[in-house]
Amino acid sequence: MKFDPDLWAVIIGGSSGFGLASAKKLARHGMNLCIVHRDRRGAMSRIQPQFDQLQDTGVKVVTFNLDALSDTGRTQVLDELETTLAETGKIRMLLHAVAFGNLKLLVPETKDDAPKKARNALANALGISQEQIHDSVKNAFEQGQDSFFTLMDPPAYSNDLMLEKEDFTRTVHAMGSNILEWVQDIFRRNLFAKDARILSLTSEGNTVAWKGYAAVAAAKAVLESVSRAMAKEFAPYGIRSNVIQAGVCDTPALRVIPGNQRIKALSGLRNPFGRLTQPEDVADVVFLLCLDEAAWINGALICADGGEKIG
Repeated sequence: MKFDPDLWAVIIGGSSGFGLASAKKLARHGMNLCIVHRDRRGAMSRIQPQFDQLQDTGVKVVTFNLDALSDTGRTQVLDELETTLAETGKIRMLLHAVAFGNLKLLVPETKDDAPKKARNALANALGISQEQIHDSVKNAFEQGQDSFFTLMDPPAYSNDLMLEKEDFTRTVHAMGSNILEWVQDIFRRNLFAKDARILSLTSEGNTVAWKGYAAVAAAKAVLESVSRAMAKEFAPYGIRSNVIQAGVCDTPALRVIPGNQRIKALSGLRNPFGRLTQPEDVADVVFLLCLDEAAWINGALICADGGEKIG
């Protein structure tokens, strides 16, 4: 199917991961795109060809490399987009896919010797050296034997910098409340379509305590609460708001988390399909939620994880 040629998607955080995959999916189905991202100049040699491919699908594409979390950045985008939309264009969907957060501990961590003790016990049982078992386990894990993750040393966190007030404030704003600022400004400018969709992304960290994830987890809780509030208060204006809980996916955002290899290993073992979530899996759900037939889905948290959560 093809979307109405006057409809647009605004993707905040659209140069990689879920945001870019969603842009590609929507473009193939005729949705015009406004992509906001924040990347260094050196990264554009990798990103620009992706944007060029979007253009090649025949849809209109405008991109902004600026701070989407600032008032000035948001105003610049909406000023220019308002001119581009003119009188006929309307925003069908806003996807907030910003990945910006502090991954610091609350207190200095204590040393976890359990994996080392288990390796030593295994070495003694096999009659080989501790170095041999360590190298064997490491090589096996790196070659895809996910079950060996319990024998790997835990990730190393900095014990010098603890999570502070400013870390919480910036993270909660970036990944929690910033979406509301975008929605309110677009609404005030009357740029939303009569049937519009607000989508955002959360993770299992919203309920599971991961070491170093406290600020991001707090931001996700805020995000989900804000999304529910928008679902209720914007509904009379034809705007639906939903949150997608993606499974663990090997994105740039995941790779900055200490111990991400262990997270991926455990998730692959838990998932009924035996693999990680792909950005395209989530993009498919974004597409589905943009369809007319999804109009009665509002205020929901939708798991797009292949059943990982129940594993």
